[in-house]
Amino acid sequence: MPRVKAGIVELEYEEFGDPHAPALILVMGLGAQLIDWPEQFCRRLADRGFRVIRYDNRDSGLSTALDDLPVPDLGSVLAGLASPPYTLSDLAGDTVGLLDELGIQRAHVVGASMGGMIVQMLAIEHPERLLSVTSIMSTTGNPAVGQASPEAITALTTPPPTERGEAIEYMVRLLRLIGSAEVPDAELRARATAGIDRARHPAGVARQMAAIVGAPERTEALGDVRTPTVVVHGEVDPLVDVSGGRATAEAIPGAELVTVPVMAHDLPPSAWDTIIDAVARTAARA
Repeated sequence: MPRVKAGIVELEYEEFGDPHAPALILVMGLGAQLIDWPEQFCRRLADRGFRVIRYDNRDSGLSTALDDLPVPDLGSVLAGLASPPYTLSDLAGDTVGLLDELGIQRAHVVGASMGGMIVQMLAIEHPERLLSVTSIMSTTGNPAVGQASPEAITALTTPPPTERGEAIEYMVRLLRLIGSAEVPDAELRARATAGIDRARHPAGVARQMAAIVGAPERTEALGDVRTPTVVVHGEVDPLVDVSGGRATAEAIPGAELVTVPVMAHDLPPSAWDTIIDAVARTAARA
């Protein structure tokens, strides 16, 4: 896959669809990789008339791992006693750098989980670069909403094993815990194996988590967003409660809220039509 230089990092990316169509950038979440946007999902978006671009965030996948930066103490960051190695604004800046290097002046952006937070920051800080925003299974940073279940918090904060087979089993258990019931175990194992074999950056996950917990609440700033926006959230999400999605839609003037009854913290195939329709509908508003 190709790479571009975006500021201090290089970003791995992949494209689908007509290169002359309006660009649609897919931004993944905490510790996730571009392959976590399913290929068929990307192709179906491309079939709706988009130049679809998925990429690895810094410290994820095959993009730059910033291992010269310290592994943060998340408790200290959460308490405001330490600063994260980088911020959600920095991650949003990486997306702008990707647009710059690809010669894209304005784009539709779709973000999932932490990626939703990143596209919210893009809408706050770089509205002139956006055509539309889709925030999926994300939240505003308000600690009163979007909280994870105790089981999800425990699983997410448990250090993963280093041995390949054990790491795959750990990831299968995590995906089953936070994901939709409809996804078969064989698919979870295939996803876990592909991700583990492609790249592993536990320290990078910790740095990304620090960016999340160290970020200020975005509710007030989201009130100034005027970019056409849709918020999509699963009603049975154990990692980011649906209240986070509702709060995001309430904060952004004119935002549409779409909740999916069977969707947890993933992109189950049964939800693809709903999500893709929402993206296309919001893009048409632009």
